[in-house]
Order: sequence, then C-alpha cells, then structure tokens
Amino acid sequence: MGLHDRLSRPADVGLGVLSAAVLALQAVAIAQTWGGGYWQFDCAAGAVTYGTVLLRRRHPAGAAVAGLAVAATAILVARLAHLPAEPSPAMVLILSVLVGSAVRALPLPLAGAVAAAGLAVVAGTRLAFPADSGSRAVTSWNAAGWLAAVALGLGLRLLDARGRAVAEQVRRDERMSLARELHDVVAHHVTGIVLQAQAAQLVAGRRPEALAGVLSGIEQAGSDALAAMRRVVTLLRDSDDAPPAAVVPERLSELVNRFGGHGPTVRLRMPDGEPEWPPEVTSTVYRIVQESLTNISRHAAHAHSVMVTVTQDRSAITVEVADDGRPVRARPHHLGGYGLVGMRERVEALGGTLRAGPREGSGWCVHATLPVPTPEPR
Repeated sequence: MGLHDRLSRPADVGLGVLSAAVLALQAVAIAQTWGGGYWQFDCAAGAVTYGTVLLRRRHPAGAAVAGLAVAATAILVARLAHLPAEPSPAMVLILSVLVGSAVRALPLPLAGAVAAAGLAVVAGTRLAFPADSGSRAVTSWNAAGWLAAVALGLGLRLLDARGRAVAEQVRRDERMSLARELHDVVAHHVTGIVLQAQAAQLVAGRRPEALAGVLSGIEQAGSDALAAMRRVVTLLRDSDDAPPAAVVPERLSELVNRFGGHGPTVRLRMPDGEPEWPPEVTSTVYRIVQESLTNISRHAAHAHSVMVTVTQDRSAITVEVADDGRPVRARPHHLGGYGLVGMRERVEALGGTLRAGPREGSGWCVHATLPVPTPEPR
C-alpha cells in the first residue's frame, strides 16, 4: 500500500465523522423547528451522498455525477413533499469534496462539466424554494461550498501540473547529463580502437602471427562501445543536442570521507579489488550514493551513522545507503530537487530498480540494483 493510500483512508474516516456530526446537529435543529420525523429524509440523503465519496478516487467522474444526482433528487423531493430545504450543510460539505476531487483529477472538459453540474444544483436550490430566510441560508451555503470546491480543485490541479512539469524537467536534465557521459563513453572506447588499429599496422609487417589477436581486440572494443551506447542512448530520444562535457569520476571513498567530515559517521563497504564496470555504471553508482548522502544531510539531521554498501554478484550490482535517523513514515522524495526522480530515471535506463523507504525501527534506506553488463556477442 502506497503513502497516498495510507493517508486517504484516515481522510475518508475524518470526513465521515465530520459529516455524521453535522447530520446529527441538523437532525436536532430540524426536530426543534419542524417537529415530527422531518429530519429522517435529510439524514438519509446525507448518508447516501457520503457513500459516493468512497468511490471518488477510483471513479471521480462517476462519484461526482452520482452525488450531484442524489442532491438534485433531494431538492426535488423536498420541494414536492414540503420538507426542509436541500441540500443540507452536511450534503454541501460532501458535494464540495466530490466536485473538488473531480475538478482536480478529471480531464479538463469533464472537470468543467462536473463544475457546471454543481452550479446547476446551486441554481436548483434557489429556484425550488421560496426566498425566505431559511432557503436563502441554504442557497448561500450551497454557493459557498461550490465556489470553495472549484477554487481548491483548480489550485490542486495547478500544483499537480507544476509537479509533473518539474519532474519532467528533472528527467530531461538527467538525460542531458547522460548525453555528456555518452560522449566520454564513446571517446574512451574509440580511443582504444584507434590505438589497437595503430598497433595492428605496426605488427602487420613485423609479426603477422600476432595480427589476429590485435584485430580480435579491436572487434571486442567496438562491441563494448555499441553495448555501452545502447544502455545510455534510450534516454536521449526526446532531448535536444547539448555540448559534450567531460565528467571526471570521483572515488566513492573520497565522497564518503568528505561527507563524514561534517555529518554523521559514514562507513563504506565495497567489493574487493577494483570493480571493472563500464563508465555509465560507475557514474550511476556514484550518483546514487551522492544523492542519498545529500538527502541524509538535509532530512536526517539526527542520524548518527550511515552505512554505504556496494556489492556485486554474477548477475547484479547492489547499492544500499542506510542511516539510523529517527523513525519516519515518509521523507521528501525530492533529493536535492527531485533527485529521486533523476536517480530512478538513470537506474531504470540501465535495466535496474530503485526503491527508497523507512527501515524497520528507525532510519531510511535507499536500495538500488543494477544488472551486470554482459559482453556483446560477436
């Protein structure tokens, strides 16, 4: 279950409790002023309307239409049966949630249609009941609820659009960074091909028997270059051209030592020996650790220690950065400005996976898995 789902259930329960309290107050007020059982229809209509709220996340359009239809029916029944004016304050609250959710989530034409239907319910209230003080109050509450729902829905819609635009910009920036790295990857492999081709010219006349080995090395270097480009170039299909920029890899130990100098103690566990990873994999491992440590410095000020673990087996490279900060349910996902989006974009481009979340007990953990590149078949 995601964080959104965990937060939505308490929100629905809270709305239900608030609606029930308002309905109870309405029932008391109607019983005191109208007498008899006039409050029963009002409570029944409010309860039915609340039932539609529970469907709004999966079916926002259907829930909004159903809720507005219940409200319109309640207005008509109240007018014909000479009952207290509808919609009641509790129903107005529920309709505001339905209309606001629809305006936020639905495509613009459907959102506009739901908002117009809500306005029609406001107008229906005004037309159905005489302009006495009671009906004017009901109409005023209805109109205020509709305005608040539309304003809040539009505001959240704009925030969602801005969030998507920022995330997309982060992805584009990450692609441009990879484009620069692609230049270095190609330059590295092509330089090797050129050097081996020059060696082939030298040995051709002096040691013809060694020429086959040199040519095989050239072929392998070309295959490696093609494989590296295929792993990176998939991210660059919709990016504009950018001037190449050299990227100098920095050892993880230096990064960890620099971070540990002004933050919690950081321990690094790496495979024995010097890993022979392609440049794009090396830079991705470095980026994951860098962004994770940046996130810890910003959002886990009370952490005392951090463990950075990089392991490799026959099939995958695993990177894990875990801290011992205070117990948390959620931590901002914008590591250094939506950094998690950029990290996930890079990791998934190489065929890997990335997840981030709270640890058991306390702290936070970023866990990434990258497949071990296999030589290109010749």
